[in-house]
Amino acid sequence: MGVKAGALLKSLWAIHLSSGGCNHCYISLLDCLAPGFDIERFGIKFVSSIRHADILFITGSCNRKSTERLSRLWTQAPKPCFIAGIGACAMSRGIFIQSYNCPVPLDAVLPVDIYIPGCPPAPEAIISGLICLIKKVKADLKKTKKR
Repeated sequence: MGVKAGALLKSLWAIHLSSGGCNHCYISLLDCLAPGFDIERFGIKFVSSIRHADILFITGSCNRKSTERLSRLWTQAPKPCFIAGIGACAMSRGIFIQSYNCPVPLDAVLPVDIYIPGCPPAPEAIISGLICLIKKVKADLKKTKKR
């Protein structure tokens, strides 16, 4: 991962991508920005461009139109870039699993690094998942330093 991975430990820039859902997971994600939870204390900041993002928060189940857009956006993101699937719909298509419009789960389209379960997940669960992701970045950094 190199030098950028060391910077990622202190400053993860994030962007939210909705792949078709009810937006309750997005509201829980916004709750994490409120003073009560304040994910910025972990160095996580939201940005408006995919080209600046280090982590992609993806909510909703992948429908036919969003799968193409998600894969196109993934190619535009700088590497290393991590993907967090938020909510039951991102994990397993949730209530849309039998839908004709949601043919594949998120991990069939993109390499998901971490799933945060819930419908919608509590802000505490999102923060816990993000801490696990930061630990994963640290572990990957240690592996590359040993080489």
